[in-house]
Amino acid sequence: MGKKVVVIGGGIMGLSCAYYLHKEGHQVTVMDQSGMDAGASYVNAGYLTPSHIVPLAAPGVMLKGLKWMFNSSSPFYMKPRLDKDFLRWAWYFYRSATTDKVERAMPLIADINLLSRELYQEMHQSGDLGDFQLEQSGLLMLYKSLPAAHAERRVMDRAIELGLEATALNRAELDVLQPGLSPDIEGAIHYLCDRHTTPGEVMPLLQKYLKNAGVRLLAHTPAEGFRTEGNRLLAVTSGSQAIEADEVVLAAGSWSSGVARQLDLRISLQAGKGYRIDIHRDTPIKYPAVLMESKVAVTPMRGFTRIAGTMEFSGINHEIRQNRVAAIARAAGDYYEGLEIRQEEREQAACGLRPVTPDGLPYIGRVAHWQNLSLATGHAMMGWSLGPVTGKLISEVISGSPTSLSLEMLSPERRFT
Repeated sequence: MGKKVVVIGGGIMGLSCAYYLHKEGHQVTVMDQSGMDAGASYVNAGYLTPSHIVPLAAPGVMLKGLKWMFNSSSPFYMKPRLDKDFLRWAWYFYRSATTDKVERAMPLIADINLLSRELYQEMHQSGDLGDFQLEQSGLLMLYKSLPAAHAERRVMDRAIELGLEATALNRAELDVLQPGLSPDIEGAIHYLCDRHTTPGEVMPLLQKYLKNAGVRLLAHTPAEGFRTEGNRLLAVTSGSQAIEADEVVLAAGSWSSGVARQLDLRISLQAGKGYRIDIHRDTPIKYPAVLMESKVAVTPMRGFTRIAGTMEFSGINHEIRQNRVAAIARAAGDYYEGLEIRQEEREQAACGLRPVTPDGLPYIGRVAHWQNLSLATGHAMMGWSLGPVTGKLISEVISGSPTSLSLEMLSPERRFT
């Protein structure tokens, strides 16, 4: 018999959990403090990226962050602040960014992304969501400099060892695939294993499917408290509502650590802000690409082109820093001839907060203290890519089934010291 499951969080993680839990026969309620119509699940680059095998916590990243700390337009920005949770997270991040730990994480990142890619494909073929964009054109890593070329070539070689499809393109080969590039671009790595989607198309379709399937979606309903008995959660409370639960899934993105504190849980998590600019006119961009030197992503989505980028650690806020928007716009113009982002397009920029763990790997699975609480958060820049697989794994945990992948390295109980 199915369980009553309350999912806290209505982004791609929460909705994916609801999708697979419903498929397993559970009675699901999704609650979210927002209107479930904005945030990181809507403003991301739409990539499904098995190629992104290197976690954010990689050697040298913290040093770059320190160098860029006082440059708020840099691709990786940490706002200086005396906050003990942030300082603890930064120390754990530094301790996690070792060659050995990154090497150990790479096979898992490849495997979990490949499984999620296949689950997106199954979802697409099932017709549950109707028609949505799922393009198989891969991802270009465009570079101008030899250091960037050599760095990405090393990643490509490791990706190929892990069974991923990728190839190096010289400038002549690249021009055939993607005309209109700036003359100073030397070449690219083409990850054929990657896919892309339009997030703002998928999310409403997923919500519609869940509603029609009998899943309750409660917008503007924050998790304000819990009713407990021993080491079990009995209900999640919001205002005068008490939503009874046999199981609770915490998938509240960057807000997860705040909710967890209500249960005396300390999970190390920081909000990493990303920005996007949408262009609703013709552009020369035909293939999804990462502009390597500027760390900006471009995606030809259904009906428009998206320019996205930056990782800004400045706490939980939705302040749009115009200097960061301008840096993203300049980067696009530096890589594509004749592409200029208009002022009105910059003014319509939006942001979202991505939950980032100290080691760049998500928290998926049960916690020790509460018998019926599972976490599904901390996916950083892989959030959109890993939505379906996270939902599948959580449904297996709650149903008591063997999990499709080992959750050992993803455990919310793992230590970073």
